[in-house]
Amino acid sequence: MPPDASRGALPWRALESRVAYENRWIRVREDQVEGPHGRGVYGVVEMRHPAVFVVALDDDERVCLVSLARYPGGKWSWEVPAGGSDGEEPLVAAQRELAEETGLAAAEWVRLGGMDALNGIADAPEHVFLARGLAPDSDARATQGEEGIDEVRWVPFGEALAMVAAGEISDGETIAALAFAGIHLGRFR
Repeated sequence: MPPDASRGALPWRALESRVAYENRWIRVREDQVEGPHGRGVYGVVEMRHPAVFVVALDDDERVCLVSLARYPGGKWSWEVPAGGSDGEEPLVAAQRELAEETGLAAAEWVRLGGMDALNGIADAPEHVFLARGLAPDSDARATQGEEGIDEVRWVPFGEALAMVAAGEISDGETIAALAFAGIHLGRFR
């Protein structure tokens, strides 16, 4: 259910704001705020561009997962193809990310929804797409090595959900993207 607009303004007010750090991907703000707890400091990470997540599903109902090294957590992670939009329209970015990370193109694209990553500390909008009708993309410039991807794996949709339950897929956005796809495909009714 969407937030209720009749509830009025949020109980937060920014008194002062400064940029603590920025690079080409993110900006970190430090805000002096007044909120439900009184006055204090709130750190906010702003993504420069929205992210996109692609649940690529082949004709055998298998999901494409990529394994990549994630520096912040210091571990390997199974994820759906994803990345930043770099200022592109979300669908264009999703198509590019699928091609770069898997070498595939899709004939059918469905926008499944949007989500907000870590909305307690970040302003990071994300878009989720379902890609079907997959085929090799002869124009793709694969960047798997540049992105730290060491494996591309196809798993049945139910097995991907079992990987979530077993903790083998722990990336929150991948879990959410699979949930969006499962709802769209009628798997959770």
